[in-house]
Amino acid sequence: MLTCIIRYQIDPTKKAQFEQYARNWGQAIPRCGADLIGYYAPHEGSSTLAYGIYNVASLADYEAYRSRLAADPLGQENYRFAQQEKFLLREDRTWLKQVSLPHGDPR
Repeated sequence: MLTCIIRYQIDPTKKAQFEQYARNWGQAIPRCGADLIGYYAPHEGSSTLAYGIYNVASLADYEAYRSRLAADPLGQENYRFAQQEKFLLREDRTWLKQVSLPHGDPR
């Protein structure tokens, strides 16, 4: 399992637009095959950092997911929305694998 963490730099005056964008991905991402953990908008501290986090089984599964997302009507609409509203100033993806399993007290 791989986890993709998308770090967004957003326009702090357009937080509501980012939140709509996140809600849209909340519908499209799971439908297209990734395990969405969530989207996170600024609350306290930095007003410009936001995150999207989801899991995929492999990079090959990620490529298939991205193809489905690009063909998804809500996915296409959300890409256009972000371009039109210009609330995303930067977007960086980091791929991680979980190495701390198992969690919790084994007793």
